[in-house]
Amino acid sequence: MGDNLPEKDKTEEVDLGQLFNAIGRLFEKLFLFIGKIGKGLFVTLILALKPLVNNFKLVAIILMVAALVGFGIEKLKGPIYVSDMLVRPYYDSKYQLANNVDYFNALISSENYSELSNIFEIDSTTTAKQLLGFEIEIGPETQNDLVKEYDEYIKSLDSTIAVDLTYEDFIENRDILAGNIFSVKAKATNNEIFPSLEQGFIKTFKNEYSIKLKARTDSIRNVQRLTYLQELKRVEDLQKTYLEIKQNESTKDEAKLGVGGIMPLIQEKTETKEYELFQEELKIRNALRALEMSELEEREYYDILSSFEEVGTLEKDFFQRFSVVFPALALIIMAAVYLLFNTFKYIKNYE
Repeated sequence: MGDNLPEKDKTEEVDLGQLFNAIGRLFEKLFLFIGKIGKGLFVTLILALKPLVNNFKLVAIILMVAALVGFGIEKLKGPIYVSDMLVRPYYDSKYQLANNVDYFNALISSENYSELSNIFEIDSTTTAKQLLGFEIEIGPETQNDLVKEYDEYIKSLDSTIAVDLTYEDFIENRDILAGNIFSVKAKATNNEIFPSLEQGFIKTFKNEYSIKLKARTDSIRNVQRLTYLQELKRVEDLQKTYLEIKQNESTKDEAKLGVGGIMPLIQEKTETKEYELFQEELKIRNALRALEMSELEEREYYDILSSFEEVGTLEKDFFQRFSVVFPALALIIMAAVYLLFNTFKYIKNYE
């Protein structure tokens, strides 16, 4: 039995040796593979830079010309100024706002400056020509606002559908009109035109549908207010009745004790619910307060949280910097032409 132990140890040593050798070969192949990838990338980079180096003068001239052309277009086009307005529309006027932004951009594209001048009450069409376009985006929102909106949306869905909708899915598939606050960005070549644009957007919020919806909402609130007041009066009447019952019972008890009876008759007390009525009264008053607050918040058709600035700021968009964009495009075009030329040449000479 003792003779078999050394043989077993030798077998285990051989197995471990083979395992380590296999691991070593695996790492060796891995390093060789990484080296080949690095070498391939290096060769690709050299081959890509080789035509630029061989044709350095031509490439430099083309890039310089492209930069000069881009710089000239920038100077001819002039600076572009932007300004933002933050607004909170009520009574679903946000849909009209989105439609009007598209309509204003269509007027600018069709060069209908007289209509733009009438809408924004601009003095002349010359000033209207300085407008370049409008953009609408969801305004700034906190994480709490998004969570609250997600919770309200989940409550409005069927329970079977709500189970499969995660918060991430809700944020990813959220439409721009799902927000309550919107940022309207205006672009123009004149940095002093923006304050006059506000009046045109104010007309957007008070439209036929929003007027009808506001009248309907006000009527519903009036009905709710009357209902709450009636409920409150009923609760107050019950509270008075219970108070009178308590006062009558206390008066009777005092009269019986005043007679001097040694063992006065035990009178059953009338069961009242003052605490429940008090809770009901608080609930009704809180509902009335919430109704009044919502009415105050939505008394107007919109709230302008931040108006257009008096003076616009210079736009710093990369794609508007033609002195940089044009050379980059020229370089891409030259690379594409070189690849196409070499591909054509390879196919033509292929045997």
